Amino acid sequence: MGVFEAMDEAEKEALLEKDRSFLWHHISPHNDNPMVVTTGEGSWITDMDGNRYLDAMSGLWCVNVGHGREEIAEAAAAQMKKLAYASLIQSHVPAIELAAKLNDWLEGEYRIFFSNSGSDANEVAFKIARQYFHQRGKSAKHKFISRHRAYHGNSMGALGATGQAQRKLKYEPLGVGFSHVPPPYCYRCPFGKTGDNCNLQCALAYEDAIIWEGPDSVAGIIVEPAITGGGMIVPPDGYLPKLREICDKHDVLLIVDEVICGFGRSGRKFGHHNFGVKPDIVSMAKGLTSAYSPLSATAVSAQLYASFKEAGPDSHFRHVNTFGGNPVSCAVALKNLEIIEQEGLVARSEMIGKELVSRLQPLLNHPNVGDIRAFGSAIGIELVEDQESRTPAGAAYVAGIIAGCKAKSLLIGKNGDTVPGFMNILTLSPPLSSTDEDVAFIADTLFAVFQPGSDAEGGMTHEAASGQ
Repeated sequence: MGVFEAMDEAEKEALLEKDRSFLWHHISPHNDNPMVVTTGEGSWITDMDGNRYLDAMSGLWCVNVGHGREEIAEAAAAQMKKLAYASLIQSHVPAIELAAKLNDWLEGEYRIFFSNSGSDANEVAFKIARQYFHQRGKSAKHKFISRHRAYHGNSMGALGATGQAQRKLKYEPLGVGFSHVPPPYCYRCPFGKTGDNCNLQCALAYEDAIIWEGPDSVAGIIVEPAITGGGMIVPPDGYLPKLREICDKHDVLLIVDEVICGFGRSGRKFGHHNFGVKPDIVSMAKGLTSAYSPLSATAVSAQLYASFKEAGPDSHFRHVNTFGGNPVSCAVALKNLEIIEQEGLVARSEMIGKELVSRLQPLLNHPNVGDIRAFGSAIGIELVEDQESRTPAGAAYVAGIIAGCKAKSLLIGKNGDTVPGFMNILTLSPPLSSTDEDVAFIADTLFAVFQPGSDAEGGMTHEAASGQ
């Protein structure tokens, strides 16, 4: 359990001055007075002023088992005392056990390559795919097709696969060989379809792209089971099976990015399990360790892996990662997965998602709420200027809702720095260990913020929205 130790004003100001002088904050304008988090327990974190907040984003979609798990800290300490480091040029026990465990979770036969982050895991996937086709005599197959709105990482190749213009601004040119198709965005269907006449044109767009690029040049397509940070865009049920069919038809690899959707977030062990498909390559991170230690993995089907065992000076995968598969991180992951299994947190995730959607449904009567989308316990609330036009809500309104939640001790997210004009989706991704009281607090706080006179200057009461 995290213990908060109060700081006096001089200590706090000294700490902030160090922050201002030395620290570069991630993906945000420099903030001279950031919230300094000191402790965490369960779904809650505490800042240096003693303010407690419900972390309804699990950090960055990652603290799946909640904060303050002493058993994970103990597993890390025990491994550090035994063996703190060994590279995976050879092997070590925690990596072997974790690779086996991940095969059980994936429900297939895969070989596991460990790295540090989701970006790393996707870079590995792209390199493996290209080398695989080279070793099959199809060296022209080097391109990848992704989706607009999708995020696959911030390194040059992974950012090339990302379909978010704002993330790429001032960094291009990026890795070459990446193109994009429209997302499966039912609320704003790029193809003008509705549920009555949808023929999965969003999936068929991949086949069009493969044909236009030339099937002999396309190595793979990469998808999240549901687009998360790009706006919580959940595809129709038949979407992923259709992509599997298209990939098989054109000898293209299906790469599924489970960095956020994996490890219970979708209400299943992995997001693709919701659709009954078997990917060729699966990338994963975040919930793998619940962010208690950096670790990612790229799972490659046994059939792909076989080509890397062929004789020849350059047939092996010539990629090394100093910290990838660190023994301590692997021990942390094993304990984290044990907690998820023992506490039934995959099923708990599904329950949390259903409960939040049920509680939040009345918000659809609010004039500035256009849509509510969920994939397990990952939820997006799309804000609009008005429901008829569906014009995306402006930045000030979105910021007002987020600030209003924070003022009431609830931290939520948004799809910031993604696509200009469409950064209007509020996001929720609470720890899978969240209690019923935590879930109620999330819903009740959102309703309170949407009331007239709130910081966002919008809305209605929970009772009015519910018709009570």
